[in-house]
This record gives sequence, structure tokens and C-alpha cells, in this order.
Amino acid sequence: MQPNRVRLVVGLGNPGDTYTKTRHNVGFMVVDAVAGFFAIVLEKRTRFANLFYGRGSIDGVETILAKPMAFMNLSGLPVHKIAEYYKILCGDMLVIHDDIDLEFGKLKIKKKGGDGGHKGLRSLIKTFGSGDFVRLRIGVGRSEPRISVSDHVLGRFNADEKKVLNLIITNAREAVVTILCKGAEEGMNRFNDKRILISS
Repeated sequence: MQPNRVRLVVGLGNPGDTYTKTRHNVGFMVVDAVAGFFAIVLEKRTRFANLFYGRGSIDGVETILAKPMAFMNLSGLPVHKIAEYYKILCGDMLVIHDDIDLEFGKLKIKKKGGDGGHKGLRSLIKTFGSGDFVRLRIGVGRSEPRISVSDHVLGRFNADEKKVLNLIITNAREAVVTILCKGAEEGMNRFNDKRILISS
């Protein structure tokens, strides 16, 4: 991320009450937490009808927070529109998303890469023509054998997971601030593989 440039932080998820608080919407939850902590109001406005977004300062870094209101596999277009309008490059974008390949509660920051089978990332990479954006991956773990991947990610967190979910979201919020203010490398050093354990 380049100094003195506006940053774009995108949380991935699906719109609508049906998907609220599901594993697939953990990106939305982190963006909401960042917005709340820094008093940034997220609104849907005429210019970008398929986004809830807001602009403000995060520890001195001018930042746009955004939640696409298109379904996950179509999230690239609304994100691209706001990035294009504000002349934000891929390298100044941070995308927050769920990851079934990480244990529940684990965070992993990655500078760039492919979609890893994630439909939201796939849409972004296809629309931007590049995967050169920073990702904050939030582990939601794999499903039990009898539960499909789709049902797992579109399901809500279980009772044990809910006990530590707020800690995970807070941890992720702090990771976002570190990436914005000190860079992805510092974020990787501090947060990669850091995990909130479920107490028995």
C-alpha cells in the first residue's frame, strides 16, 4: 500500500437478513466493527446503489469502508465502480473474507494471490483483472462430513463459536488497522496464525 493514498477496505458477504451473522458474512461483520470503532457511517447512496459504504480517517489514514450489496459471486462490479471513481488501485485495497481452509478463529494476511475457490474473490479478480490486493482471511473451519460446504458457510456460528466470536472480530479489526497504518508485512508478523481458542 502506497503512503498518502486513499485506501479501500472491502468486507465480503451476502445481502439480506437471511445471511446476517452467517460464516460467509464475517467480512461484513469486521467492516461493521471497524466502522463502529472509528465512527464511520456506512450508507447506501445513489452513486453506488449496490454498496453500503462510508469514508473517514482510521488513525490518520483516509479510508473508504465498503460492503457490496450484490451476492458474493457478483461482488466484483460494485467494488470496481467505487475503486474506479476514487482512483483506488488494487495495491491500495484490502479485502476481508471467510476461509474454510483456516481453523476457526485463525487469521491470515496475504498480499495477493488467486481466489482459492472463494466466489467473492473470484468475482473481484475477474472484474479488476488482477489479484494484487491484500486479503485478510478469517478462518471459519471446515464442515462436518455430513454437512455440505455451502450449508456450512451459509450457516450461523454454533454456540461454542459465538462465545469467542466478538474476540475474533476485535482481533480482525486490529489487524485491519495495522495493515492500513503499518503495512501488510507488519500485519502478517503480528496476526498470521494468531488464533482465538474456544475454551472447554
